[in-house]
Amino acid sequence: MSSNIIMRTRDLSAGFGDHLVLNGLSLDVRRGEILGVVGGSGAGKSVLMRTILGLLPKRSGHIEIFGEDLDEIDDERHQTIERRLGIMFQQGALFSSLTVLQNIQFQMRENLHISQRLADEMAVSKLEMVGLQADDGAKQPSELSGGMTKRVALARALALDPEFLFLDEPTSGLDPISAGEFDDLIRTLQKTLGLSVFMITHDLESLYAITDRIAVLADGRVVLTGALEDMLKSDHPWVKSYFQGKRSGGIAARLERQKQRS
Repeated sequence: MSSNIIMRTRDLSAGFGDHLVLNGLSLDVRRGEILGVVGGSGAGKSVLMRTILGLLPKRSGHIEIFGEDLDEIDDERHQTIERRLGIMFQQGALFSSLTVLQNIQFQMRENLHISQRLADEMAVSKLEMVGLQADDGAKQPSELSGGMTKRVALARALALDPEFLFLDEPTSGLDPISAGEFDDLIRTLQKTLGLSVFMITHDLESLYAITDRIAVLADGRVVLTGALEDMLKSDHPWVKSYFQGKRSGGIAARLERQKQRS
């Protein structure tokens, strides 16, 4: 696998019972990019992410991460790779019985042999990294707003200083201002930390603002990858309706104005 490719799937198939959701899907994620993954409801976006992460079993195909075929390595190597990944689920998936700080420390306790004092310092640094305060660490998840929940979930995803970050609908449920701030946060962290990001989203504003490339899922496969400009040139029915439809927010016109200014 090329050193420029951090993750590769080839001919990947997965599903539930008799229903095949992914059918021979192939996709590369490049090192250092934010890849936006889009598709209609039921297209398999979350199934793809969960299959890559080993949370759902694949039926066939190959998954390579950091140049290693996941079928050909032992449990110890799997664990090493997993520690280099960060995951933020759609609803945050915080443990309701743990404080914010304890949520962030969960993976630290599982993977690192460090003192409580150091774990506290590391967790607070992650909170500050996502724009929260040290005092927020004592709160329970039930006390958090939607935007704060997203930030804590992101802080937890960053707990082990991952190289490769998976985000499932990071701006869903946020108002436009909060969503824009979260987009800015993701891009800033990606640049500052040198992250590669696999981001499932339906948010056109996020795709416009922070993605380097976009992958479109349909019929169990990736039907198109490329920059936003490539999406706007496509004749694929779903791609055309999504990126040029009534709710596209005039993305094409905004992109053209951006080009003219530059």
